Amino acid sequence: MANHKSAEKRARQNEKRQVRNKAVKTRIKHVTKSVRLSSGEASKEAALAELNAAQSAIDKAAKKGVIHKKTAARKISRLSKLVNAITIF
Repeated sequence: MANHKSAEKRARQNEKRQVRNKAVKTRIKHVTKSVRLSSGEASKEAALAELNAAQSAIDKAAKKGVIHKKTAARKISRLSKLVNAITIF
């Protein structure tokens, strides 16, 4: 338990950040899953739309410092590779 006033404030700040970071990370997982599910279907346009939404969410998380910049790049790269592998009939 914090004994100093500044340590108590840091504990409060850390709790707020923890909740915010958890929400952002959960959002990344949801958009990633939606891209993977839409890539399993036949429509490449729907998968591209999901990919754009996912890329935006991942980039925002990296910008806020929730995930590392290179982690964000790796996630986006893998999702893009998955969507680009869809063949158009």
